[in-house]
Amino acid sequence: MQPALWVSKTGLSAQDTQLTTVSNNLANAATIGFKRDRAVFSDLLYQIQRQPGASSSSSTQLPSGLQLGTGVRVVGTTKQFTQGSLQTTEQPLDMAINGRGFFKVELADGSSGYTRNGQFHINEAGDVVTAEGFLLDPTISLGANATNVTISETGLLTYRDATTGDAAAPIQIVIADFPNPAGLQAIGGNVYVETSASGAVTEANPGSSGMGTLLQHTLENSNVDIVEEMVNMITTQRAYEMNSKVISTADQMLQFISQNL
Repeated sequence: MQPALWVSKTGLSAQDTQLTTVSNNLANAATIGFKRDRAVFSDLLYQIQRQPGASSSSSTQLPSGLQLGTGVRVVGTTKQFTQGSLQTTEQPLDMAINGRGFFKVELADGSSGYTRNGQFHINEAGDVVTAEGFLLDPTISLGANATNVTISETGLLTYRDATTGDAAAPIQIVIADFPNPAGLQAIGGNVYVETSASGAVTEANPGSSGMGTLLQHTLENSNVDIVEEMVNMITTQRAYEMNSKVISTADQMLQFISQNL
């Protein structure tokens, strides 16, 4: 087989993966707390036909040798945990983390998940939950008559009972962080789970131990830059076209050989 055909095939596959990553970023440009992905590529093994530094005569060496690449592969995708822009809302349970950290939630199977999406609600039992119905962990129960909900930058939540007018005991909101957030596994629903690559979770009050602060009546937008993704999409398209052109050129060369020999 013409080596250029195989090399270009790997290029087409890699650019297809890149386009999938870009399209997912653009699709989630309005998703609260979403973190953009970046595809990571690596070149494949090289065919060493002449070793660099090998002797070309009794007194000379090859300065570079002859090395032929065999293409490219996708090593992985990494989440870019840069801060998204902040927007002000009217909802008292809307929270954004300004800095490092995640909200810890209890998933349906009882395990722990982590999210940057601070759109919280009250369920039928009066507990604070995400839009998916996952409980904020540690569980915060405000009851059905909570009013004047206030959340400080350090995560101290206070409220009053609308029926009696009495102030309830303050509740501390705790956030979590990891040594390597990019190593978290995304499971959808704006939720991540811990892996060995992310490192062990650390929990602390907002504003302490390197954690970000909490902002009430605020949400963190997606960190997707539309213009950057559009440029990436155009670049990907051009790279895909050029790899396709190489396949077409290699095919024409093979056709010429087969018809003239």
